[in-house]
Amino acid sequence: MKNNRIIIFDTTLRDGEQCPGASMNLREKLEVARQLARLKVDVIEAGFPVISDGDFASVQAIAKEIKGPVIAGLARCVPKDIDAAGEAIKPAGKRGRIHVFLATSKIHREFKLGKARDEIIRLAVEGVKRAKSYVDNVEFSPEDGSRTEPDFLIQVCKAAIAAGATTINVPDTVGWAVPEQYAALIGRLYEEVREFQSGQAVISVHCHNDLGLAVANSLAAVRAGARQVECTVNGIGERAGNAALEEIVMALKTRGDFFSGLDCGVNTREIVKSSRLVSRMSGLLVQRSKAIVGENAFAHASGIHQDGILKKRETYEIMDPQEVGWGQTDLPLTKHSGRAAVIARLKHLGFKMTESDVNAIFARFKEVGDKKKFVYDDDLTALVEGHITEVQETWSLDYLSVTSGNQTVPTATVRLKKCGDSKTTAEVLQDAGIGDGPVDASLKAIDRLTRTRGKLIDYSLRAVSEGKDALGEVTVKVDFGNGALITGKGASTDVIEASARAYLNAVNRFLCSNPNPPDNEPHP
Repeated sequence: MKNNRIIIFDTTLRDGEQCPGASMNLREKLEVARQLARLKVDVIEAGFPVISDGDFASVQAIAKEIKGPVIAGLARCVPKDIDAAGEAIKPAGKRGRIHVFLATSKIHREFKLGKARDEIIRLAVEGVKRAKSYVDNVEFSPEDGSRTEPDFLIQVCKAAIAAGATTINVPDTVGWAVPEQYAALIGRLYEEVREFQSGQAVISVHCHNDLGLAVANSLAAVRAGARQVECTVNGIGERAGNAALEEIVMALKTRGDFFSGLDCGVNTREIVKSSRLVSRMSGLLVQRSKAIVGENAFAHASGIHQDGILKKRETYEIMDPQEVGWGQTDLPLTKHSGRAAVIARLKHLGFKMTESDVNAIFARFKEVGDKKKFVYDDDLTALVEGHITEVQETWSLDYLSVTSGNQTVPTATVRLKKCGDSKTTAEVLQDAGIGDGPVDASLKAIDRLTRTRGKLIDYSLRAVSEGKDALGEVTVKVDFGNGALITGKGASTDVIEASARAYLNAVNRFLCSNPNPPDNEPHP
């Protein structure tokens, strides 16, 4: 008999982070993981431990610190991958899971792997058994499952379960599926693999959004027998992204009549906070019309709609915005607020800060407080997240002055400190640049001083809070010629300063990951 509990498997820190330009450092990943725990997801896929030392360290740190959710590490059906995942999730103890995968579709077998069906089954069984030597909780994914021949897919699933897999995930890896067809595939698996009916194993789904059907496919699969949904906050992920967690959860909650009482344990009031945190940590903005978490999700411009809302909310709102975390306001801080008040607010917002963190954030809080009347929760959150996104500084901004106007050549004078160790006096360098505007001029001056040459691929500016004195938050994506997009973030009441800080953050990230970059010629 099918149970009604849907397991929410969050892969924001693994598949979500694979989106170009969305990579996060260890501190950013830990903050997201803490928020996912407050959101009460069932499983956090913390990363792919074998791909880098940084990924291994972040999975291990999350496994060590985060309590509550199961912590999963991804691995190919390759011994070194599985061993790395087993070691990384070890601190999670019984809450650890290894998620192994192997391509099974005809096109992948023939063109990617060059292996026959029997070899695929052998490798899958060996991979599951090796993972089982580390943990009891093993998940197996037949990659490109939605395009795998159903008979062979059933054969692979049975073999993986017999080898010890407790969850079988059927990925729509390339977003090829359509709801009716995908549901039929999941329904057939449920009927023909008896372990799914007995509860010995769980069917999971992992859908991509290439045709805009990731959520629809996931929900159709749930009705057909799937009891785990793999998704990401804001639907971020490779290419067009993954199924959006907030949409899955709220569809189940809002349309319980249609989904026959299916439910999950997510704390929906943490959804908006989770969305904003992931957006800021990843540098991927949420479109205004995005369901559930977009700025316009509960906005009503039509007079007819507004009249209906005033008379009875349910006339034009199928969800209470407060149920997902909208509409919660707190008394703002001011420049007169003391350290204790700031610490209390940080704790209320869910941030875990060391004494040195608090010192740095309080100093920035005082700077912002001198420039604006009120410091709202969103302002404080932006300062915290700006601090979290900082890397070891090679350069820090000491001074910025710009001249601009419609009859003036935009010019920026920038003074930077080149940071050394504590025993070395910081070198101070100053230069000026001209450009198409004050931001362009500032960035060119920074390039001249740091002897880097970054190509600005994306630039976004958003007001963090309300009012003319709102804190401006800038996110940039920069290509320094190494083939990877580097994300930088900065915040200030002055958008030119915020832009310079964001770009300098990207420069520092690049220099941190490339200690000996080529000595680029500065801009002329």
